[in-house]
Parts: sequence; C-alpha cells; structure tokens
Amino acid sequence: MATRHDIRNVAIVAHVDHGKTTIVDGMLKQAGAFAAHQLEGVDDRMMDSNDLEREKGITILAKNTAVKYHPKDGGDPITINIIDTPGHADFGGEVERGLSMVDGVVLLVDASEGPLPQTRFVLRKALQQRLPVILCINKTDRPDSRIDEVVNETYDLFLDLDADEDQIEFPIVYACGRDGVASLTKPEDGTVPADSDSLEPFFSTILEHIPAPTYEDDAPLQAHVTNLDADNFLGRIALLRVEQGELRKGQTVAWIKRDGSISNVRITELMMTEALTRKPAEKAGPGDICAVAGIPEIMIGETLADTENPIPLPLITVDEPAISMVIGTNTSPLVGRGGTGKGADAKAAVKDRKVTARQVKDRLDRELIGNVSLRVLDTDRPDAWEVQGRGELALAILVEQMRREGFELTIGKPQVVTKEVDGKTYEPVERMTIDVPEEHMGAVTQLMGVRKGRMDNMSNHGSGWVRMEFVVPSRGLIGFRTEFLTQTRGTGIGHSIHEGFEPWFGTLQTRNNGSLVADRSGAVTAFAMTNLQERGVLFTEPGTEVYEGMIVGENSRSDDMDVNITKEKKLTNMRSSSADSFEAIVPPRKLSLEQSLEFCRDDECVEVTPEAVRIRKVNLDARERARAASRAKHG
Repeated sequence: MATRHDIRNVAIVAHVDHGKTTIVDGMLKQAGAFAAHQLEGVDDRMMDSNDLEREKGITILAKNTAVKYHPKDGGDPITINIIDTPGHADFGGEVERGLSMVDGVVLLVDASEGPLPQTRFVLRKALQQRLPVILCINKTDRPDSRIDEVVNETYDLFLDLDADEDQIEFPIVYACGRDGVASLTKPEDGTVPADSDSLEPFFSTILEHIPAPTYEDDAPLQAHVTNLDADNFLGRIALLRVEQGELRKGQTVAWIKRDGSISNVRITELMMTEALTRKPAEKAGPGDICAVAGIPEIMIGETLADTENPIPLPLITVDEPAISMVIGTNTSPLVGRGGTGKGADAKAAVKDRKVTARQVKDRLDRELIGNVSLRVLDTDRPDAWEVQGRGELALAILVEQMRREGFELTIGKPQVVTKEVDGKTYEPVERMTIDVPEEHMGAVTQLMGVRKGRMDNMSNHGSGWVRMEFVVPSRGLIGFRTEFLTQTRGTGIGHSIHEGFEPWFGTLQTRNNGSLVADRSGAVTAFAMTNLQERGVLFTEPGTEVYEGMIVGENSRSDDMDVNITKEKKLTNMRSSSADSFEAIVPPRKLSLEQSLEFCRDDECVEVTPEAVRIRKVNLDARERARAASRAKHG
C-alpha cells in the first residue's frame, strides 16, 4: 500500500458549544488562510455560514475546509482537510457523513463541563469506524475548569464505549480556542497554556497521530459522494472523497447509483477547497476531498468509479428516526395573508407565498436529497405528509427554513416513531443528562417522575451543582424544555441522546392546563384581554387578527375554554370613570416555533407563516369539537 504524506483528513467532533467552530477559526487564521488585510473583515465562527447557525449559535450542517500547514522544520507544506461536524445528536446524519470522509478525529471536551451526552454520541460513531482519536481539552481558561477530573471522565467514557487498547492510548492537547493557543503541557485550572502562544502543538499532534491516506498504486478509480451543494451556474455539486485512483476534469467516469444501476457521466468541473473557497483544479488523487459538477441527479452515498472496472463503495447508513410530525399546507382562514391578516400590503404579498400542496411536496423532496437522516411518508390526505427525523430540533429547523423561504404550513404535534418487536409496541428512549443547582434537584426529579424517567446516576462535584442522568421515553421530552427552564429559573442545563427502544411506557400526562380558544373571528381588543387575563396566560397582543378555533392563551384549569377575545367596550350605558382606563394589561407570552410545538396537544396543531406562528385546534368549529369529545367520552 502506498501512502500520501502531503495530506491529512480530520474531523472535529464535540458536544454542542464546546468550541469546535472557534478552534477551526484559529487554525484557519494561523495557517495563513487569510492575508493580513483580509483578517480585519473576517467574522468569528466563519464555518457557521447559515443564518440559522449564526442565530442559534450551533452547527447544523457538516462543512469542510482546508488549510496549508508549513512545518517549522522547513518541509513541504501539508494540506489538512478539516470537517466541522454538528455537536447535536438530532443532526447525526451530518456527523456520520463527516466521519466517512476522514482518517481520524479530534475530540473536543470543555475543561469545565466534561463529556456530555452528545460527546458520547459523536465519540461512539468515531470508535465504531475504528478511527484514531486526539483528545483536546478546550476552554482551560474557564474559572470553573477542572482539567484532571475531565480527563479521567473522558477515559471512563472510552472504557464505557468498549474502546480497544489502541484507541484508548490517545494524545492529549490543552487549548484555549478563543485565544488560539494550544499546549501539550497541562496548565493550571482556569489559566491559558503558558508555554505556547499559538496552535503549533495542535497542528504537530494532528500530523503525528492522524494517519495519512493509503491507496493501491494501480487500483481503479473509486470516489464516495458524502455531501451535496448547489451553485447558480454549475447546478448540483457533489462533494466526494477519492478513495483510489485519480479523478480529472473532463474525465468520463462510471456513476454507480443507489439502486445498483451504472451510467457513464462526464466531470465538467473539478474543484478543491482552500480555506473557505473552492478553486478550480485539474485532478484529485487518493485521499483528496474535492467537489465535482456535471451530474444533476447524483445522490449522497453513491460512487464514481472507473468505466472499465466499476467497483461500488458501501452506502452511508444512518440511525433510525425517532420523532415524526405531519407537515401539510396551511388550511386556516388567514391563509395567504400577512402577519395581522389584513391590509393591502398583506394581500399584495400573496403571490410571493408558497401555499399549494405541490410546492410543499417539492420542497420536502428537495430536502431529502441532502438530508440522509430524514424520511417523508404519504398520509391519507393529499395535502399532508409525515416527516420523520432524529429529534424535535432537527424537524423544527426544517420548518423554520421553509418558513423563511415563504412557505405557509400546518404542523401537527410531534409524535414518536414506534416499532413492533414480538407483537409488542416499543418506543424510543433517551438518556438525559441534567446539570442543576442543588436547590432545584427536587423540582427536576418531580418533573422527570411525571414523564416516567428513571434515574440512572447522580453525582455532586462539590461546586453547588448536581449532575443527574435519567433514562426517559422520547415522548416525555416533547414539551419538557420550557417547563424545565421555568422550574430551574433558567439555570438548568439539559441534553439528551437516543439510547434505544424499550416497551411502551403507557400514557403520559405532561401538560396539565387547557387552552383558551377564540370563539369568533375578529381583531383582539385590549378591553377583552383585560377581562380574560385572570383566566390564564394570553399569547396575543391587541390588534392581532384571530379566527374561530385559534388558541389565544393557556387556561389556568385543565379543560379548554371558548372565549370572546374580540369583545369591544360599549360606550353607552356605562358610567365613565378614570379608574377603569388605567387597568394594566399583562404582557402576552410570545411563543417561538419550538415552544409552540411543545405546547400542542393531540387535537391541536401549529400554523406557520413567514410573519407569524399561531396555535389552533385541528377542528375549528366549536360544536364539532364538542360532539367529537362527547363521542370519545361515551365510546
């Protein structure tokens, strides 16, 4: 086997917000990816190019970059291809694709928080693929850092995941990614490494411990499609890793599709990544990560091979989806109208909206091309589809992207994806790790008890914080986060990871309060809100357009209540008094898309438009709902 010493392919994996994207920023800057005059205009978290990624502060899409590293001993420059992967298990399909492109991983762990559930998730994936690991303890300058304990916890995690002797003999790098400093010597807790002023030790550790790509000299071409992109001029672009042979611009290659059929195609454009841009190239050799254009229907997991001797590579497999929700066209009375539902401007914008079933279906089909962990199934309605994914967050991100593109949708309450084993129904369960101050321990235990979670582990670091691990059905975590943050006064930190399937846990009653439902169409008035706010918490502001069946608040009792929120103050027969004009309106609770999905009950759904997110009853007519409830009660 021959070896290419001028290239290294490495993925950076970690839990959410442990500093992956920040340390990649430092690597790009220090490897000379930008000229001095360009550095001033460079943003932080350069790899988070998506608007949603910047807003939420998380990585959603796996992306690759490349730096040219010049060794200090004066040797030839070495190209380091870096894959920045998401830290959230909901985007696990991205992690699996990223790991299929590399020869080793850097596991980033926060010096204070230590290994968390998503650390376990991404590390398990790396160990399954027999990839060597470099441990990087990041954020050593945090005042509450505990470096020795975190290293020991990481060793425990490796043992827990059945790592073999070679995998557990990993090198350790200590870093402060924000300052762009790394060292092989352990610093004092809460300090930046003192014996280094750059990421040089980090680069040298990657070169020493991440194996260079190997290949056979005379092997035929094999290249694996691991990601897709699009360009206004070139059309669909396939990102691939060349495993064997050589790929050239203008070459005719065999395209081996998912169904096993083979057709010959021509590579019209070949590009290689340099820093954050793609540059035209003439050829790509074994181990190179490149982008090709000219194949409009190519899909993730397919193979480009030699026309004389086409040998397919294995398809990329991902974990089963655990959460599903029904996405359909908007069926509310306000469909195609603006945020308030009235006015000439709102009506003028109708032509820009995407409200038909064909448009929604086309968009979902487009999403399937690049998102291997998503599934779209038909329902008994022609204008609605069941979308299955890894978790609530992944599906909410998809809906948010569609909303920003001008789609109007109706979203059903998230449900779990069950499966039959020996005639019994099994449902997905999650391992939930919760960090809370000691005084909130009882409230969290009570919350988890209602959701049928069982405590697996509890540890107290002596810092006033307690870490608890629960195994809980995925159903119980739908709607958990908002209540959890309320009970812990916003201090609690919770993360979960898919743990497998267990027998059905029975009925769960998670939301105790009913809904306040508008009983007629009209505009919300301050007068009606003043009278209704003692009945519960309202979601709407004065002047908002509502319709019959729309949910305008949360009832203080367990049953639903039909209310007239459009009632106007009668100006006759009412004594004028200065007292009643000063009655204060409690500010309404503004629900985000994720909170609205959490709030939903089985007979409710969420209406999503570019301007507004509304919660409504599936059946808008109050008499029809009453009849349905009566039928359900009396069988």
